[in-house]
Amino acid sequence: MSQTEREEIDDLPPSAKLVFKVLEYKGSLTQKQIVNESMLSARTVRYALERLEEIGVVEEDIYFADARQNLYEITVPTEVETDQSADAQCAE
Repeated sequence: MSQTEREEIDDLPPSAKLVFKVLEYKGSLTQKQIVNESMLSARTVRYALERLEEIGVVEEDIYFADARQNLYEITVPTEVETDQSADAQCAE
């Protein structure tokens, strides 16, 4: 993740940061799943996802298991992914 993206995330409201962290640790989720994981209201999660999409760190995709819902995923390399790739390189 670039320094600019990190700064943009740091400037977001706490709810958007929480939604980002939930997606970072759990992977791709629907809005309903994010609500359950974060314990935020559906409206707050919707707003957080809009903010995250505006800065380009989360994207919306089709959820094939239920086409009425969307799947949200992080579009930038995260700290979790960076740590996992570093661990894999150390193991070699």
